[in-house]
Amino acid sequence: MRYISTRGQAPALSFEEVVLTGMASDGGLYVPETIPQLSADDLAEMAGLSYAEIAFRVMRPFVNGEIDDETFRRLVTEAYATFSHDAVVPLNQLDANHFLLELFHGPTLAFKDVALQLLGRLLDHFLKKRGERAVIMGATSGDTGSAAIEGCRHCDNLDIFILHPYQRVSEVQRRQMTSVLADNVFNVAIEGNFDDAQAMVKASFADQSFLNGTRLVAVNSINWARIMAQIVYYVASAVALGAPHRKVSFCVPSANFGNVFAGYMAYRMGLPVERFVIATNANDILHRTLAANDFSKQELKATLAPSMDIVVSSNFERLLFEAYDRDGAAVAALLERFQAEPTALADAPLARLRERFASHSVDDATILEVIREAHHRTQEILDPHTATGYRAAERERGEASVPMITLATAHPAKFAEAVVKAGFPGVPLPPHMDDLLEREERYTVLPAELSAVQQFVVENRR
Repeated sequence: MRYISTRGQAPALSFEEVVLTGMASDGGLYVPETIPQLSADDLAEMAGLSYAEIAFRVMRPFVNGEIDDETFRRLVTEAYATFSHDAVVPLNQLDANHFLLELFHGPTLAFKDVALQLLGRLLDHFLKKRGERAVIMGATSGDTGSAAIEGCRHCDNLDIFILHPYQRVSEVQRRQMTSVLADNVFNVAIEGNFDDAQAMVKASFADQSFLNGTRLVAVNSINWARIMAQIVYYVASAVALGAPHRKVSFCVPSANFGNVFAGYMAYRMGLPVERFVIATNANDILHRTLAANDFSKQELKATLAPSMDIVVSSNFERLLFEAYDRDGAAVAALLERFQAEPTALADAPLARLRERFASHSVDDATILEVIREAHHRTQEILDPHTATGYRAAERERGEASVPMITLATAHPAKFAEAVVKAGFPGVPLPPHMDDLLEREERYTVLPAELSAVQQFVVENRR
């Protein structure tokens, strides 16, 4: 198994290299050169297996023997032993054929834990093998940062620098990051938005000379291992509802698009998926692209679903690569135009996307309405991101006989402000976090300037 860039100019890498590299040298993102296949028999044999065992079977072809089976199985088992629910990602039935896939039972109560509990272990394994240290640099709109810190705080060979937009994440999200006082953890609040933070991370990966030879490692979903780990819960949930003998559909609250792309990869591997519904908040570039072929940047809007407050969806590039028949030059040209001016997808690639994807956008007023409505109908309190998915799933459900699985991406306690605005008294944090709002914090506020951020990294790495 080799990995190639979506822009076609970077060298192909092995699994170990792609985990340690993150972004490709040509500015693209890595994807597998060939997509492993799961036969109907392979899927049927997963029925009733533990989540860790399904994860081992689904991910093993991507690792391609670069970690021996015994070690890889141990890393996977350890990663998912950190979850508070024995099913890891349990399904919760909402109505006759609509299910909630609860992805928030990990240490930081968000779906990012599913991938980052494993990624931290993979990074430490490969760095120890090489006798290297590395610097993690990541941008977060709220959830990735705390999940990355939790996944990597105990890693001996890593220093972690997480950038978040100052005063634009929820208090629980911020404190989950800034109350981790480990010697290798550094939180930076950027006086800008998520896209500013993401742009500085990308610029740092493009030119790593400021680190004088120390490796820079990505934990954002530009890292292929994040996508690989997320493929698993699509397979596990579909099998639990009868795959491969019947199709399922998925609705995914979407911002940076890594979560949806993982589902698409599961489909390409052989999972019988009828459709994917992309749910966005008011920052709706994905919905506008699919619905109106409006692939253009718009001003960022601060919403009640802050983890989705993103102007540019980085992982959409991976799907474009597939839609454009893996023509890296065409993808590079499209994205160059996108940076300069409003643009549109070519007719054939757009038609391919519309065959498998639908979309729906939800504003703040609707988010509050959905939180109230969902509770009235199901007795569940949804976080604001999952609420966008709940409404999109109902509006774009398609064939009623096909089970719809909406991804619940975060625990509602992480977004108490929205829950209270919807008219509820709030949701208590789980016992292991019940003192979170009293914990000591440590973070540094910096301007949205690349030189200031890079100087901070150089001065504080161990």
